[in-house]
Amino acid sequence: MLEPFRNEPLTDFSRPENRQAFEAALDRAEARFGSEYPVVIGGERIYTRDKIRSLNPSSYDQVVGLVSRAGRDLAERAVQTAWKAWNEEWKHWHPEERARILFKAAAIMRRRKHDLSAAMVLEVGKNWAEADADTAEAVDFLEYYGREMLRLHYGDHVTRTPGEDNELFYIPLGVGLVIPPWNFPCAILTGMTSASLVTGNTVILKPASTSPVIGFLVFEILEEAGLPPGVLNFVPGSGAEIGDYLVEHPLTRFVHFTGSKEVGLRIAELAARIRPGQRWIKRVMAEMGGKDAIIVDETADLEAAAEGITVSAFGYQGQKCSACSRAILVEPVYDRVLNLVAERARRITVGPVRDPANWMGPVADEGQYRKILEYLDVGRGEGWLVTGGGKAEGPGLEGGYFIEPTIFAWRRSAGSAARKSSAPCFR
Repeated sequence: MLEPFRNEPLTDFSRPENRQAFEAALDRAEARFGSEYPVVIGGERIYTRDKIRSLNPSSYDQVVGLVSRAGRDLAERAVQTAWKAWNEEWKHWHPEERARILFKAAAIMRRRKHDLSAAMVLEVGKNWAEADADTAEAVDFLEYYGREMLRLHYGDHVTRTPGEDNELFYIPLGVGLVIPPWNFPCAILTGMTSASLVTGNTVILKPASTSPVIGFLVFEILEEAGLPPGVLNFVPGSGAEIGDYLVEHPLTRFVHFTGSKEVGLRIAELAARIRPGQRWIKRVMAEMGGKDAIIVDETADLEAAAEGITVSAFGYQGQKCSACSRAILVEPVYDRVLNLVAERARRITVGPVRDPANWMGPVADEGQYRKILEYLDVGRGEGWLVTGGGKAEGPGLEGGYFIEPTIFAWRRSAGSAARKSSAPCFR
């Protein structure tokens, strides 16, 4: 009998043995730098000439991995393979059998959690604690969705009416396309994929091009847990080359997407058009970006509010849909909270996150880096620069995508030395 669901505990890095174990995982991850990773369709490893070069954003001269890039021919092959695996085998598996694969994958992931977390430190610039939490959440998804499948299969009851025989049961949909984000490359990828698999669907997994190595490591775990060939297919590639093609394909039954609003809206638009040979209305589940605010008034604990704003705004370099991008402060506490947050921001250690002393690492890639610097330039005519405002400079920062923790204010706080500058963060 299964134990009740419990969240996977986080690693206590204050313990020397945990720090040593994680350092060893980082060494193993660095030893794999430059390795090649395949497209996988129907269990077959396929190495293509065209590669995605995955770089370490803390030191972009380091190639984390060379990942084969699929074209439309392989995308078509993946769809046909997934459709056959679903129609001939996977949809006939008992829900309990599918759930047990997730539980086995969770056990494997626990054993390899430091290796997955180390890959995130080096491929997407998460600090130790953020990476560890990402992996723990991935384990949670596997455990939770496995239990949910059993609950849905065994636990639902319908109203009995005299003269009627009523039943409630769930049927798999078919081939699903999973497009996860790079900012939670283990957790969200695992959650979207495992939910699709345990409910009896086959999956084409197109990992984010910024984090394909992590995607492959998760794929290997699910494969090792016992998925039949073709049930999960690993198909890296560009959105322009294969993304639209897979969304529009008449055999694609649903799309799970997490990412930008622009891409999510395009997916919804493409999926809404019925294609020749398509027999259903496609389902799209899209989680897109946010513009989050924290509101502080005079009843708040101002120290706690300042701490919460700082952690939310600059945790994982602000690269989360849950990150605080605006603080809205009532007049009586405006100056106090602004100055408290600015003090905390100035104390943040920025640098390569292989070193646990660095709390804030690089942004994920060159595109993010340039976009943020452009926004900082745009803002310099719209508000007051309180702190930061440009590239982070110093020893060890020359070869990475590092940006200073930056705060802009709608107006100058009393007694501050803020310079007129950028888009308001504090209003």
